[in-house]
Amino acid sequence: MSKSQIFLFVCLAFLGGIFLSSFIKISPLLLLGFLALGLLFISIFWRYKKLAVVGFCILFLVLGIWRHQFAETKILKSELQTYNDKEEIVTLIGVVSAEPDVREKNLKLTVKLPGIEGKVLVTAGKYLEYKYGDKLKIKGFLKTPQEFEDFNYKDYLAKDGIYSVMYYPEIELIERSQGNFLYAQILSFKDKLREVVYQNLSPPQSSIIAAIILGDKRQISQEWKDKLNYAGLRHLTAISGMHVAVFTVILMSFLIGLGLWRKDAFFLSMVLVSIFIVMTGLQPSAIRAGIMGGLFLFAQYLGRMNESSRVVVLAAALMLAHNPLLLKLDVGFQLSFLAMLGIIYLLPVFQNWLRKVPDLFQLKNILAMTLSAQAFTLPVLIYNFGYFSLVSPFTSILIVPLLPLIMGLGFIFALSGTVWGFLGWFFSLPVWLLLTYLVKITEWFSDFSFSVYVIEVSWAWLAVFYSILGFLTWYLNEKQKLKFLQY
Repeated sequence: MSKSQIFLFVCLAFLGGIFLSSFIKISPLLLLGFLALGLLFISIFWRYKKLAVVGFCILFLVLGIWRHQFAETKILKSELQTYNDKEEIVTLIGVVSAEPDVREKNLKLTVKLPGIEGKVLVTAGKYLEYKYGDKLKIKGFLKTPQEFEDFNYKDYLAKDGIYSVMYYPEIELIERSQGNFLYAQILSFKDKLREVVYQNLSPPQSSIIAAIILGDKRQISQEWKDKLNYAGLRHLTAISGMHVAVFTVILMSFLIGLGLWRKDAFFLSMVLVSIFIVMTGLQPSAIRAGIMGGLFLFAQYLGRMNESSRVVVLAAALMLAHNPLLLKLDVGFQLSFLAMLGIIYLLPVFQNWLRKVPDLFQLKNILAMTLSAQAFTLPVLIYNFGYFSLVSPFTSILIVPLLPLIMGLGFIFALSGTVWGFLGWFFSLPVWLLLTYLVKITEWFSDFSFSVYVIEVSWAWLAVFYSILGFLTWYLNEKQKLKFLQY
């Protein structure tokens, strides 16, 4: 057993511990029993490598369980929650700690209170002009986030350290620029990019390109969210590991095509991906997607796609060590992780199946990546949202190959517009043309009565589906290896 294999097993054990604790309440006594069992295995069987590894895996399983329980305990011990749901006005003084979330009808501010664990999500009027770093005095009623029948809003906010909400309170600005200076400048730069987009394009084109390159998916109207869902194209507007992986593959191919050495193309691609993440305002989802996409790019650079799954598992373990609540409560994290695994394990299979497809503008690679990622993410999408698009394979073939072009021209359009207004207008023309094509395809396919199939499934179905998918993936890879050896 190699060191890398041992490392993979202990990372998987740690992830397994977080997974178990996310769904099952494990008593301290049972946790202590597991800990004793792990130590017993190591002390008795330390001469037998495989059995000793089992002992270390048990210890890391315990560590994962403890880390998740510790995160949950922090929530329960939050001082802020003691003021929730009381019929008395509370006065808070805090700083806006994240980019304000401007929606169709209101504005949401994440406020951090000095010296207190947890944050408050404040819902205010849409046209109030507050920014990241503003120090505010807020008067209102603190409430516990609701738990709806089909959506646990409380848990969804808890993963981001938000344990209380306040609706339309009195707000007084005390002082500006109290946040991190560098982050404030990044958000200011993003505001300029956003301004260029909305000045030169009208909805829905403006909101779609803003979601694709800036992560501003909140600006997409509910009507267009539904249309994108029905057409199976909603994933294009979400910053995910697949999103970044497609971008990096095309970027690498383009730079190599310009005559750069593979090493130079790799490092320049990493720089450009980093700029992309900055353009989104360093959103946590974009950072996680960037890490996943960067690892995929690194695996391509090394030429070791099969071994890159270990690096992706390590990345997931590190992210969950920082915030173990993501595993169960953040669908975006789940989809990014699964998309990368799908690309790693199924990409060669789909590339072989699509070998007769012309590789013009990386068409074959993009299709293979999209299909392999969707194969791994579809069950989670069905489980969480209760439907899947029957027309998605067709719309993906028509739209996804153009995604790198849309992203590339979108970046050039937004960046050039901050330098000179005329340049922004000039580059907006091809972007508008591509987006109009996307809009027409979306409208046409979403109008079909059979475009969406509604289905509700349980977690047991999800487990069975992934078991079958795992077996099929292993079988197809082994079959492909056998063909290669025979060749």
